Amino acid sequence: MGIKPIRIVLLCATRRGYRFLEKLVALSRDCELVVCSFREEPWEPRYFEDIQALTVATGGQFLETSQVGSPHLMMSFWDTVSVDLMFSVSWRYLISPAVYQRPRLGTFVFHDSLLPKYRGFSPTVWAIINGEDHTGVTLFRIAEGVDSGDVIDQQSVSIGPDEVIEVVLERVSLAYLELLERNLPRLLKGDVRGVPQDHSLATYTCKRLPDDNAINWSDSTENIFNLIRAVSAPYPGAYTQLSGKVLRIWKARRLVSGSKYVGRIPGRVVAVTSDEGSIVLTGDGALLIEQVQLERSPVMPAAEVLNKLSMTLGR
Repeated sequence: MGIKPIRIVLLCATRRGYRFLEKLVALSRDCELVVCSFREEPWEPRYFEDIQALTVATGGQFLETSQVGSPHLMMSFWDTVSVDLMFSVSWRYLISPAVYQRPRLGTFVFHDSLLPKYRGFSPTVWAIINGEDHTGVTLFRIAEGVDSGDVIDQQSVSIGPDEVIEVVLERVSLAYLELLERNLPRLLKGDVRGVPQDHSLATYTCKRLPDDNAINWSDSTENIFNLIRAVSAPYPGAYTQLSGKVLRIWKARRLVSGSKYVGRIPGRVVAVTSDEGSIVLTGDGALLIEQVQLERSPVMPAAEVLNKLSMTLGR
């Protein structure tokens, strides 16, 4: 009778989940994989069908679900198979103790922050919005509280002062893969000891919705700039109103120096240059807007859309 292969369950979503699955397949060719995922929201980049296709192509079992502890799955899967190890990557739904206590070697979560800081949703987006100069990735053992389990490993990731989310996400995703490769051998052996988090230092983040990307032009230049770069591609983009239409701001730049306005209307276009863009006033200064996208139109240079000094954004 042959040795029974190790069975790994992966709960994953997003493009990062797909890349994690690719890496896990490469590192665990002698293991059986079961992958759970759910369909993307309308505003999200596509990932579901790619995760499903890769799972099937590599001989794994695929389950479409967001509720891994549903009565149906408890009876049809969890109560019928033995699971050795489970990972959660970009998973946004509750995993009950009835599920995460099943794997023989434990259930482990990859989270893009240096826990206990930034527990919760969209930590990288929030870190950029808050002007942080770094984020990170934490591998931890799941526990009942949100992102509160013992830390297995961590890796810091830098955030440049002008970097957009796409650049930072790539760096974070690479850190996920490095942590997986570094820790998988001992996780498969059950040879890991976690370090308890200091819960007194914990901070939390809210789940973000599309309306949260609306720009308040009365806010500070720094806050608006950080929002724009935090929710740019692959996310839906920071947006405002222009004559009753939605205008997305895809690229902007801080101004090193500018005119001093004592008659200030936040959101007002005050200068247009064809080679650079359009200058728009904020609550305490101004931003140079470089790329925009009006409803149902392609991305365009800002000066082609924001081309009149009578224009006021947010109206």
